[in-house]
Amino acid sequence: MEHVYLILQNQFILTFSLVFIALSTKYLSVKWLRSHAKSKGADKRDLVNNVKNFLNFVLIVLILGIWSDEIQKFAFSIAAFSVAIVLATREFIQCVIGFFYLVSTRPFRIGDWIEVGEFVGEVSATDWIKSTLLEVNIENYEYTGKTLFIPNNKLITSPIKNLNFLKRYATHHFIITRDQSVNPFVFIEKIVENAKAYCEDFYDVAVRYNQMIERRLDVPITGPDPKIKVSTTELGDTEIEITIFCPTERAIEIEQAIYADFMRHWYAQKDKLKELAIES
Repeated sequence: MEHVYLILQNQFILTFSLVFIALSTKYLSVKWLRSHAKSKGADKRDLVNNVKNFLNFVLIVLILGIWSDEIQKFAFSIAAFSVAIVLATREFIQCVIGFFYLVSTRPFRIGDWIEVGEFVGEVSATDWIKSTLLEVNIENYEYTGKTLFIPNNKLITSPIKNLNFLKRYATHHFIITRDQSVNPFVFIEKIVENAKAYCEDFYDVAVRYNQMIERRLDVPITGPDPKIKVSTTELGDTEIEITIFCPTERAIEIEQAIYADFMRHWYAQKDKLKELAIES
C-alpha cells in the first residue's frame, strides 16, 4: 500500500507540475504575441486563439497519459453505467466534435463576421465547448455591446453564413414608400446623380473591392454604381428600392442623405402640383 501511495503522490506532483508549466507557457506566449502584434499593428487574435487551444490540447493529452492506468481501471468499474454517462454528456461530446469540425473545415476565422441562425456577430474566440461572438446589428452594421456564447454543436446543425466581406463594404438595400400623389420618375434621375456623388470619393476602391469579391465568390454582385428601382406595394403605394455599394461604416450616413434628397424633391413636386391645381 505504501508503494502505491508513493506512486499516486508522484503522479499528483507530476500533474501539478505539468499544469503549472502549461499555464505559464500559455500566459507568456499569449502576452508575447499580443505585444508583438501591437507593435506591428497587426491582428493576431486568430493566432493567439490557436495557440491557447493547442496548449490546452497538449496538456490534456499529457495528463491522460499520466493517469491512463487509473482511468482505465475507473472505466472498467463503471462499464455498466457507460450508456447513461454518454447520454448525460452527449451535449458536451457534440460540442467537442463541433470544435474538431470547425478546426478541420475552417468556415470562419477569428475576426470574421458570421451569421448563425438569427444571431450575427464578430468571432472573438473559440474553444472546445463554445464560440464567442461580439453581436453586430446587421441593419446598421454596428456592435450592440452584447456578447454571444454559441455551443459548438449548434454550428454543426445550423447554417453558418460568413459575412466577412461586410466588415469593409456592404451592398446596402433600403426602401422608401410614399403615396401615389407624386410621380417619382419626374426627379428620379436627380436622386441617382446625387447618390453617385455621395459614392464618388470611394468609387475606385469600391470597384476594386467589388471585383475582388466577385472573383472569390465566382458570382456577379450588385455594385459599385447605385441602383434605384420604382415599383408599387400591394396597397398601391409607390415603393422606391435603392441599392448602394459603399463602406460599411458610411452606409447609414449615405442612406440618410438619399432619404433627405428624395423627401425634398417629393415635397417640392407635391407643392408644385397643388399650385397647378389651384391655378386651374
